[in-house]
Formats: sequence, C-alpha cells, structure tokens
Amino acid sequence: MSGQNPDEAKGWDAMRVLMDGLGLVESPRWHDGRLYFADWTAGEVIALGGDGASEVFARVPSLPLCIAWPPGDGRLLIVDSPNGRLLRREPGGQLVTRAELGQPGWNDIAADHRGNVFVNRVDFDVMRGAEARPGAVFVAAADGSVRQEADDIAFPNGMAVTADGATLVVADSYRHHLLGFDIGADGGLSNRRVWADLGDGVPDGICLDAEGAAWYADVPHRRCVRVAEGGRVLASVELDRGAFACALGGSTLFITAAIWNGMTEAEMVAPGSGRVLAVEVGVPGR
Repeated sequence: MSGQNPDEAKGWDAMRVLMDGLGLVESPRWHDGRLYFADWTAGEVIALGGDGASEVFARVPSLPLCIAWPPGDGRLLIVDSPNGRLLRREPGGQLVTRAELGQPGWNDIAADHRGNVFVNRVDFDVMRGAEARPGAVFVAAADGSVRQEADDIAFPNGMAVTADGATLVVADSYRHHLLGFDIGADGGLSNRRVWADLGDGVPDGICLDAEGAAWYADVPHRRCVRVAEGGRVLASVELDRGAFACALGGSTLFITAAIWNGMTEAEMVAPGSGRVLAVEVGVPGR
C-alpha cells in the first residue's frame, strides 16, 4: 500500500480481508450500514454487515452482474445482462422487471436522484475474443423508456453520479480515461469531456468521495487509485491481485479483488481467489 498524499497516507490502517474464497467479485455498493457486492462466478448479490455476517441478498445468473441503490429508494436495482433486463428487488425479495433493455451485453449501472438509471453496454463478445467495437451508455428514465445517450466509448466500465446529480462519470478502460457528462432533468447526457486522463491506468469500477475525487480500481496494475478531476494522482492502494471495483462507506474504502487469468480464459479468475478488502482512507464517501 502506498500513497502519493503523505497526509492522507498517515490516516490509513492496515488492509483487512473481510471475505475470502470467492469468485469474480464486482460492483460493491454501500447502503444503510452494509456492503453489497456481486459474485459473478456464483451469480449472487451478497450483503455483508459490519459484524462480519453475510447473506445472499439475490440470485441472478448473469455475467456481468452489476447493482445500484437509487438515492432515496430502498429497492436494489440489478442488471440481468444476458436477458437484457433491468431488475428491481422488492422488499419481500422478489425480483421484478424495472425496464426491458433488449439485447445482451450490459455492464455497469448508476442512478441519480431524479429516478434516471444509467446502464452501459459493451458492443462485442469480450469472452470469445471478438474484435472490439465501441460501446454506449443508455438511460432507463423514470417514465420507463430506454434510450441511448452516449456512444463511442471504447470499453464502458464503472460509472458514478456526482453528489449534486449534475455529472455522470464513466470509466473507459481501453482509452484510459474517466469521461464526464452533464445530466439533464430527463437523464439526457451532454457536454462530453475527458474528466480525468489516467495515463496508463485501466479503470474498472469507480466511486466518488466527499471532495469530488474519484477512486478507480485497476485490474492489470493491481491497485486502486484516487485522482482529482483532470487526472492528478492523489493516492494509491497497492494489492497482491487485480482490483475490480471499489466503494466508500464512511472513511472505509472497500475493494473487490481476485487473481486475474484473462477475459477469454475458461476461469477468468483463479477459483476461490476473490476477496473483499477494506482500508481506511483520509476522505470519506460522498
């Protein structure tokens, strides 16, 4: 573990392993005192409490399997990628269709306070080694409609909405950028720009903190990196395996990580190598 910001690094405790022996773990989200994340290998959404107790919160055999908690709504949203559906978990545990997305290939998800849900799509079969084609971001609006709002994203990955609901930040893994879009009242995206140039960074899952900086997980470089808008590196947490995604709960940075074998391998991560990690950082979540 290393930090470019000495003042922040002084506040870090030792990294903790909260869960081990998992598969390809992704999409961590902090909600109401618990960490929720997806084990893509098992097709499960798991809830992990501060006391270490865990439960399977939902089962959806989807790869990818990404989740989001809409602000002010106690119902989890789940992307069922192969079936092209946006699901909502009701309080009793049943899963209902929030929106029909259509064709497969859906990846990450983020939501704003207006009821707009953003879902991005990779437009080629990654696991079969198909030739790469740029993907897109769609919005599932509050009225139930689904429409494309951004295109030409080489490999759309993690997404997050700023605290004021004004900006959607999207990771483009292949172009080593975080992109920014202004969000309209109806979920329309405009004013596309490079929010942060990451140099050789390969962003996967992302989260934003209370100072407006972004943490991004980086699988090939085995790290999570905190960057300011523009790309200045503020801190870095080094791992012994690929970092797939991250989330902030208070001043705790939660990281999902596993030993990466490769996208086209039968086992994309080493079986049982998935972990949920935690480290204390200097700036809390937003």
